[in-house]
Amino acid sequence: MICNGLSQIRGMDAIHMSSLQEQQLDAFYKGLKGVMLNKAQKAMPWYDAAWLHQFIVAQKLIKQFQPSKLNDFIHAFDRLRTDPNFEVKHVKDTLKLDVLNKVKEIISLIPREDHKSHEVESFGRLIVHDQPYFTELQRAMVPFVSELAGEEVEASYNFLSLYSGFGVCEPHIDAPSAKWTLDICVDQSDEWPISFSQIIPWPDGPTYSGDDWQRQIKTSEELKFKSHTLKPNEAILFSGSSQWHYRDAMPTALEQGFCHLLFFHFIPVGTSEISNPANWAEIFDIPELSGLGDSEINVIAKHES
Repeated sequence: MICNGLSQIRGMDAIHMSSLQEQQLDAFYKGLKGVMLNKAQKAMPWYDAAWLHQFIVAQKLIKQFQPSKLNDFIHAFDRLRTDPNFEVKHVKDTLKLDVLNKVKEIISLIPREDHKSHEVESFGRLIVHDQPYFTELQRAMVPFVSELAGEEVEASYNFLSLYSGFGVCEPHIDAPSAKWTLDICVDQSDEWPISFSQIIPWPDGPTYSGDDWQRQIKTSEELKFKSHTLKPNEAILFSGSSQWHYRDAMPTALEQGFCHLLFFHFIPVGTSEISNPANWAEIFDIPELSGLGDSEINVIAKHES
């Protein structure tokens, strides 16, 4: 009843609300979203689950405050879901030799200060986001990826992943801003398998939590994991937002192991706006969704832990 009453207040003409009331109402909504996000984070603890956290919270908010819009909201994301019949595509001789050599040269010349180190502990890798030449190369590959994916796509974002011998990739699914990923192996010390599940529905698939959530995923019979191995200049196209994927620890000795991968992410043409939770309040005309993705709400969620 409290929430329904506050929803009615939200709809009142601003002239009837004092500045203090507006501040209190905004604080209430931020707190509510923070609590909801915290619950979603506990149910979905894996890397890159933030988008799904927002999606789950948005559904709950719509169901509570504007339930007549819930069905339209859910189906608006249909283009970001993946055909259950899709299978991983393995590509050989992905880049022309001169292009591959150019990529290797650029990697060797990237300034140390451009290497982002925030995933050294969790992944054993340095990353470089949206390097200009790699971005140009990604855009040039749009027609090729569209053919492989079976739909017209546009470039989303890209990053270079410089794995060390400490490399590992925990089980996760990506945000829909990476619905399609072309994972190109540039160079490596040894073959390093990556495993993919079958296509899964979201957000209605099973959730995994607890201290052994990674084991639950890897050993799940219903996910039907298959392992793939890349050689230099080979690539794999997969649907990271609808396929669990992981790499176990790199098999090579720590001081010698490395794997350099280019990740080119793509989305269906025309879905960039809806892929961003910050746009949902305006797109769907649901004020209660405003602020999703804000750092302040994420801080509240963490404090609820």
